[in-house]
Amino acid sequence: MTGQATSRYARLSRRSFLLQAGGCTVAVSFAAGGANRDTGASALEANAWVTIRANGEVIIQSAPAEMGQGTMTGLPACLAEELDADWSLVRVVQSPALPKIFGNPLIGMDMSTHGDFATRGYFLPMRLAGAQARRVLLANAARLLNQPLQELETRPGMVVHAASSRHISYGAIARQARIPAELPAVTTSELKPRQRWRLIGMPLPRVDLPSKINGSAIYGIDVRRPGMLHATMLYPPVPRERPLNIDAARARAVPGVIQVVPCEQSVGVIAESVDAARRARDLLRVRWSTDQPGRNYDSGQVLEEYRRIAADVAAAGTIMDSRGDAAAGLARSSLRLTRQFCSDHVAHAAIEPTGATALVTGDRVVLWLSTQSPSAAIAAAARAAGVEPGRVEVHSTFVGGGFGRLSDDADNAFDAVLLAGAVPGRPVKLQRTREDDFLVGKFRPLAVQQIDVGLDADGSITAWRHRIVSASVYGRSKPELLQTLGGKDWVAGLGGQVLYGWPNHQAQFVRADRGMDVGPYRGIAFGYTAFAIESLIDELAARKPQDPLDFRLGLLAAQPRAQAMLRHAAAMAGWGNPRPAGRALGLAFSSMSDSIAALCTEISLDVATGDIRVHRIWCCIDAGTVVHPDAVTAQLEGGIIMGLGPALYERFNVRAGAMQELNFHAYRPPRMSQIPEQVDVKIVASEQPPGGVGEIGVILVAPAIANGVAALTGRRLRALPLLPERVRAILQT
Repeated sequence: MTGQATSRYARLSRRSFLLQAGGCTVAVSFAAGGANRDTGASALEANAWVTIRANGEVIIQSAPAEMGQGTMTGLPACLAEELDADWSLVRVVQSPALPKIFGNPLIGMDMSTHGDFATRGYFLPMRLAGAQARRVLLANAARLLNQPLQELETRPGMVVHAASSRHISYGAIARQARIPAELPAVTTSELKPRQRWRLIGMPLPRVDLPSKINGSAIYGIDVRRPGMLHATMLYPPVPRERPLNIDAARARAVPGVIQVVPCEQSVGVIAESVDAARRARDLLRVRWSTDQPGRNYDSGQVLEEYRRIAADVAAAGTIMDSRGDAAAGLARSSLRLTRQFCSDHVAHAAIEPTGATALVTGDRVVLWLSTQSPSAAIAAAARAAGVEPGRVEVHSTFVGGGFGRLSDDADNAFDAVLLAGAVPGRPVKLQRTREDDFLVGKFRPLAVQQIDVGLDADGSITAWRHRIVSASVYGRSKPELLQTLGGKDWVAGLGGQVLYGWPNHQAQFVRADRGMDVGPYRGIAFGYTAFAIESLIDELAARKPQDPLDFRLGLLAAQPRAQAMLRHAAAMAGWGNPRPAGRALGLAFSSMSDSIAALCTEISLDVATGDIRVHRIWCCIDAGTVVHPDAVTAQLEGGIIMGLGPALYERFNVRAGAMQELNFHAYRPPRMSQIPEQVDVKIVASEQPPGGVGEIGVILVAPAIANGVAALTGRRLRALPLLPERVRAILQT
């Protein structure tokens, strides 16, 4: 069904239209701004997304957060494609934080960049915005050239009347343009066919890179405002504890200290300088409460408790996915196998620690910060200041690493506004230290999974039951949504869905909150569910026995796209060819966010120490329509390198509610010396809609490494990360 988009001109109003395409209804806004209605104006604001200046410059708004993933190039290119803009004259700017206009239609018009939704959500709306702006240009060109509209066409940066050999530039149109009372309707049928694309799918230069190279790029940590004060927070050793008694006499005596601010779960210090704020914080003496449930949290003990819950199949979980009858299939099977897999907490450890700058004046709040979610920042700031969300103005900067930490929780915005409210009229910059950032982080959930699989006499899978036990992310961040979804936590409990074709399947999420806050981490639950699924698939292939590649191809007989990715990745790695002595290949496959990928690792193992070395990685992906191939490649390469951390090195321990690793001397992401010598990525483009690419690379690394170890030693690793002591223990059994 072909949809239609309309918008009536109004200088300050916001209008929405409904787009219906392929049976899906999406709400998008193409509000017009203060566009010129008469000749002589300096710019044409064709709609909310695009402005054309008299010099021909095209200003395109980019709504998603730019975290290094390239959306600030790829998505504006989609608009420029349909506008027929001259890319050399395009300038991209971060859009205002106005969710009703610039929100993502896939997530209820929230302005939030997470879960691979950015390109998938904005791809079609951006193209329609470009097509609508092009129609505005054509209508004005018809008037200015005095030619029939139907005889006009566009070329990059100009409108052409071929019959008279006349043309007019977009800049010249902007100088004399008139906006009709009702903007022209655009339909999906008017969008360019794929074969005419000249920007979409091309390796365009990244618009964010020049400023990042020359140092002029502004991140949240770089914000400076006139008259700005500096602030820091003292947080409790156990999250959510409250300050019961504060001795701040010595802190207040530090020169430059403006104010000590008691907060519900922290104590803030505001000063004229960073040094004064931090010196004063170190002099605070605070007695904290001791009654929070998290005080009893011990990650090792919780892991063992989760093991018992996972094994108790009578303890019902929330059904996340089901086909056939898994329980009956297990009961009828010739052989039943049960395997448990566990994974520790993982920290986001982004290069830019969290912080925010806030200004509170009367009932208005202004924020400057790195954020994945302006919508969350607006809500948090409004809550902290006690104002309506419409009184909050958010300025988003570049983001120095988000990985989910800045998507569902704007605690940095909340804290900054609390402090700014104590000194109204002056901007306050809260900048957390690395230790602060770890202390208040919302880590990837610790999880235990149990998979019960039924086999027939031939070793083929007849039934599969997958139980995922962890704390709930939505239970903390979106309790209303969790209730609406009937307990389905799409962050903590997703990933049990598979493309594999066995007849009886069930995936359950068992919520087991224990007082410790958890949050989304790049790859969400797939980061541990893919490990469990692909490790067990490899084990079942060996049991049959059958080559792991052939076994997967058989299970994916009805999935030609998936089979193609496996074959491509295997060919890239030279699957079946002899390896150097002491090395082996491991294979993993998954689908996520409408993308399908397979990955091979070449590993070696020091049996004496238990150290695993990853030498080479090959990955092949079908991500549907590829908007910006260089960005896709970079996303996969970066995701793969990041995936080495939770696979081999990274874990976050909690003892009696206290975080044990608070900086990089104790918490160890991959070092440069541990990076593979080769990471090859192959993109297989298809005509499917764009798929997500930011997370799937992360999730495939751990199972591929574990399967490589099994190929080398015959031993199966079932706990993440694959620490040397865990490897040695398995080898010695």
